[in-house]
Amino acid sequence: MFLLRFLSSLFTALFTEKMNKKKLKADTYDITVFKRGDLLEVPRTLFTHFGIYLGSNRVAHFIPDILPVISADNSAISKTVSNSRLILGVITKKASVRVDSVEDFAYGAEILVNSMDTVCSRPPLRGEEVAMRAEKLMGFMDYSLLWFNCEHYVMFCRYGTSMSFQTYQFCKSVRKMLLSRTSSFLSLVLCVFIMGFLGSISVCGVLLTLIIPFTIWMAS
Repeated sequence: MFLLRFLSSLFTALFTEKMNKKKLKADTYDITVFKRGDLLEVPRTLFTHFGIYLGSNRVAHFIPDILPVISADNSAISKTVSNSRLILGVITKKASVRVDSVEDFAYGAEILVNSMDTVCSRPPLRGEEVAMRAEKLMGFMDYSLLWFNCEHYVMFCRYGTSMSFQTYQFCKSVRKMLLSRTSSFLSLVLCVFIMGFLGSISVCGVLLTLIIPFTIWMAS
């Protein structure tokens, strides 16, 4: 319980500060500019959330949520996903494609419409087909922060390809940081230090000391 409260507080601190600066009132969202099948994008502090507009002030979006796993209370599940529910959903890799109002989906942030059309190499599908794809995937399913998140969901619905530019950029940054010449040198120093600390030199130890830095070096 303490860990949950700590994570919830941390999550709230990270995401609320910036959102409060540009908080929008619910009645300022002009839903008349949205068309069925539009890809809605909500910038956050550390990530971007995506959804598909279904019409009549309804947005389908894929969001981490632990509650459907532990409860059958539909009235509770239908409420806006709280920070605690979201965090536990990410940790347990459980989520659901659900429909919320534009206000609940945006959570007070600015909404961008179809900005992915200028980034994706594939042309968008027809609006009605996009919305039907989004509706067919409704329900509970597994979640992966890197390999199947809200962006994968909307990209499949609108463009027919399941991919995430956020994941790509993150993995690219991690690769650049870890698979570098500096990392190769540091791994060599660390391996030598560990061997010296343990006070034992073996053939396997020497091989690992050479292979690990060499592998990182060649991959950089």
